[in-house]
Amino acid sequence: MLITFSCPASANITMLADTAIKILRLMGKGDGIPGAILAKDIPKALAQLETKVAANKHQPATEVSGITNDDEPQVTLTSQAFPIIQLLKAAAKKECDVIWDTSSQLDTNT
Repeated sequence: MLITFSCPASANITMLADTAIKILRLMGKGDGIPGAILAKDIPKALAQLETKVAANKHQPATEVSGITNDDEPQVTLTSQAFPIIQLLKAAAKKECDVIWDTSSQLDTNT
Protein backbone atom coordinates (compact mmCIF):
# COMPACT_ATOMS: atom_id res chain seq x y z
CA MET A 1 0.00 0.00 0.00
CA LEU A 2 1.16 3.53 -0.76
CA ILE A 3 0.60 6.63 1.37
CA THR A 4 0.58 10.09 -0.19
CA PHE A 5 1.35 13.22 1.84
CA SER A 6 0.15 16.51 0.37
CA CYS A 7 -0.16 20.22 1.03
CA PRO A 8 -0.56 23.23 -1.27
CA ALA A 9 3.01 24.40 -0.55
CA SER A 10 4.79 21.32 -1.92
CA ALA A 11 4.66 18.50 -4.40
CA ASN A 12 2.97 15.35 -3.14
CA ILE A 13 5.19 12.76 -1.45
CA THR A 14 4.24 9.10 -1.95
CA MET A 15 5.91 6.32 -0.01
CA LEU A 16 5.36 2.76 1.11
CA ALA A 17 2.97 2.44 4.03
CA ASP A 18 5.50 0.93 6.46
CA THR A 19 7.90 3.84 5.91
CA ALA A 20 5.10 6.42 6.14
CA ILE A 21 3.77 4.93 9.37
CA LYS A 22 7.27 4.88 10.88
CA ILE A 23 7.66 8.59 10.06
CA LEU A 24 4.19 9.43 11.37
CA ARG A 25 5.03 7.73 14.66
CA LEU A 26 8.28 9.68 14.91
CA MET A 27 6.24 12.89 14.48
CA GLY A 28 3.95 11.76 17.30
CA LYS A 29 1.00 11.26 14.96
CA GLY A 30 0.42 7.54 15.49
CA ASP A 31 -0.43 5.44 12.47
CA GLY A 32 -3.85 6.79 11.53
CA ILE A 33 -4.53 6.82 7.80
CA PRO A 34 -6.05 9.07 6.55
CA GLY A 35 -4.83 11.89 8.74
CA ALA A 36 -3.76 15.50 8.89
CA ILE A 37 -1.60 18.00 10.71
CA LEU A 38 -3.07 21.44 11.08
CA ALA A 39 -0.84 24.33 10.10
CA LYS A 40 -0.54 25.47 13.72
CA ASP A 41 0.75 22.00 14.77
CA ILE A 42 3.35 21.59 12.01
CA PRO A 43 6.28 23.29 13.80
CA LYS A 44 5.94 20.90 16.76
CA ALA A 45 5.65 17.80 14.53
CA LEU A 46 8.60 18.96 12.42
CA ALA A 47 10.78 19.60 15.48
CA GLN A 48 9.92 16.20 16.93
CA LEU A 49 10.69 14.42 13.66
CA GLU A 50 13.99 16.26 13.17
CA THR A 51 15.06 15.51 16.75
CA LYS A 52 14.32 11.80 16.45
CA VAL A 53 15.97 11.54 13.03
CA ALA A 54 19.08 13.33 14.33
CA ALA A 55 19.25 10.93 17.28
CA ASN A 56 19.30 7.99 14.85
CA LYS A 57 21.29 9.71 12.10
CA HIS A 58 23.73 6.91 11.32
CA GLN A 59 21.44 4.03 12.15
CA PRO A 60 19.90 2.12 9.25
CA ALA A 61 16.13 2.59 9.08
CA THR A 62 15.62 -1.14 9.54
CA GLU A 63 17.17 -0.96 13.01
CA VAL A 64 14.85 1.88 14.02
CA SER A 65 11.75 0.05 12.82
CA GLY A 66 12.81 -3.48 13.74
CA ILE A 67 12.11 -4.64 10.17
CA THR A 68 14.98 -6.32 8.40
CA ASN A 69 15.53 -7.57 4.88
CA ASP A 70 19.05 -8.80 4.21
CA ASP A 71 18.52 -8.66 0.44
CA GLU A 72 17.98 -4.89 0.42
CA PRO A 73 20.64 -2.17 0.72
CA GLN A 74 20.69 -0.25 4.00
CA VAL A 75 18.74 3.02 3.87
CA THR A 76 19.16 5.49 6.70
CA LEU A 77 16.25 6.99 8.55
CA THR A 78 17.61 10.40 7.51
CA SER A 79 17.14 9.47 3.84
CA GLN A 80 13.64 8.15 4.39
CA ALA A 81 12.47 11.16 6.39
CA PHE A 82 14.08 13.83 4.18
CA PRO A 83 11.12 14.30 1.76
CA ILE A 84 8.61 14.62 4.61
CA ILE A 85 10.86 17.06 6.47
CA GLN A 86 11.04 19.21 3.34
CA LEU A 87 7.26 19.04 2.88
CA LEU A 88 6.72 20.05 6.52
CA LYS A 89 9.15 22.97 6.19
CA ALA A 90 7.31 24.22 3.11
CA ALA A 91 3.94 23.82 4.83
CA ALA A 92 5.19 25.71 7.91
CA LYS A 93 6.48 28.55 5.74
CA LYS A 94 3.16 28.86 3.86
CA GLU A 95 1.09 28.06 6.97
CA CYS A 96 -0.94 25.31 5.34
CA ASP A 97 -2.22 21.95 6.57
CA VAL A 98 -0.64 18.63 5.59
CA ILE A 99 -2.86 15.64 4.84
CA TRP A 100 -2.10 12.02 4.06
CA ASP A 101 -4.15 9.15 2.71
CA THR A 102 -3.77 5.88 0.86
CA SER A 103 -2.88 6.05 -2.80
CA SER A 104 -3.97 3.39 -5.21
CA GLN A 105 -1.74 4.58 -8.02
CA LEU A 106 1.33 6.66 -8.63
CA ASP A 107 0.92 10.19 -9.96
CA THR A 108 1.83 10.01 -13.63
CA ASN A 109 1.26 13.70 -14.41
CA THR A 110 4.90 14.70 -14.72
